[in-house]
Amino acid sequence: MITRPKGTYDLLKEDSIIYNNLLGAWIEICDLNNYKFIKTPTFEASSLFHRGVGETTDIVTKETYDFKDRGNRDITLRPEGTAGIVRAIIENKLYANTNNYLKYYYYGPMFRYERPQSGRFREFNQLGIEVFGNVSPYVDAEVINLGIKYFNSLKIDNVTIKINNLGSKEDREKYKKVLVEYLKKHEDELCEDCKTRLETNPLRALDCKKDADKEFFKNMPKISDYISDEGKKYFEELLSNLEALDIEYEIDEKLVRGLDYYDYAVFEYVTSDERLAGASTICGGGRYNNLVKNLGGPDLAGVGFAVGYERLATIVKSLDLVDVNETIDVYIAPIDAKNISDALIIGTDLRDAGFKCEIDYRDTNFKNKMSTASKMNAAYAVIIGEEELKDYSVVLKDLKTKEEKKISINNLADELYINF
Repeated sequence: MITRPKGTYDLLKEDSIIYNNLLGAWIEICDLNNYKFIKTPTFEASSLFHRGVGETTDIVTKETYDFKDRGNRDITLRPEGTAGIVRAIIENKLYANTNNYLKYYYYGPMFRYERPQSGRFREFNQLGIEVFGNVSPYVDAEVINLGIKYFNSLKIDNVTIKINNLGSKEDREKYKKVLVEYLKKHEDELCEDCKTRLETNPLRALDCKKDADKEFFKNMPKISDYISDEGKKYFEELLSNLEALDIEYEIDEKLVRGLDYYDYAVFEYVTSDERLAGASTICGGGRYNNLVKNLGGPDLAGVGFAVGYERLATIVKSLDLVDVNETIDVYIAPIDAKNISDALIIGTDLRDAGFKCEIDYRDTNFKNKMSTASKMNAAYAVIIGEEELKDYSVVLKDLKTKEEKKISINNLADELYINF
């Protein structure tokens, strides 16, 4: 038997209901905030992600799916959404057609060769937004607020923002020198990953989970001491805007995120809902002022975030926030086989009128049909029999109260409208 590849999954039954619910809420909140949907390819030239995400990041060095296509081109399955959207903006010159911010939302599969575990897969889905335009702490606050509103719409409570200021590129270069000098004094105590990061990407050592409890880790120099006055002012204005929106936040100077393109604000959404075992990170993002320029476009700043669908679905499922019971409005049940064609016509008309219908085409006994209607949690059954059809009528049965009434087919939709 052929089985699915390791690190993938089939979206079935109640999980598919949860997926549609989360996606529908996402589309609704993004549309309300005037974001436009954008879709980019699931594979791109490898150079896009290597340059955009960063050659020395764990994603590129350990996790990307890289291959040669039949034209001998270097191709990578997308590991994240931002770089592809930046490429689309540059290639299609979208920046030339607006006097305001470019605002996009997206959703779709991403691919990383990770060790599969709960809520983490090699093919996974992300929901995200990106805003491009001038640097503004007001835009950053709006972006962060959209995430809060999305989680609130799902009834995920007690969401707090963890946030840090990485400063400008120049600020980070100053800090890196100090950080590397400090870490080299403790090189023997570093985990193997951080020994490599010391030469390639020292900032990633800040959020190392393996070294977090060691004494030297607690005394590392703080990046806030090396932020310019301009960077500090920007961050203070952003925090002030969050406070004005009643958004709770916590400054975490160890927060850096895993992508090279971030600067100034980086943030994560954490929920400490009492129904969950401890705090859980459900989303992350930040500002990237140089990514568009670095990929060959204009000097256009950006900010955004991405939600990992699988992690979010696990939380929603554990908190029982989505009704996963299958329900339909009407079950069309012909009494015998010669009434099936009438059932098709009546069911199609009711669907056209906006009712969610299931039509039973089986040549089986009526008791089985009513049993199926009950299993599907139908609100009503439309029973089609030979006697009723003689005067162009059907029997409408309320499956909760068991009440039945004979209804003219011409009045059936109106009767259902009244009941719903």
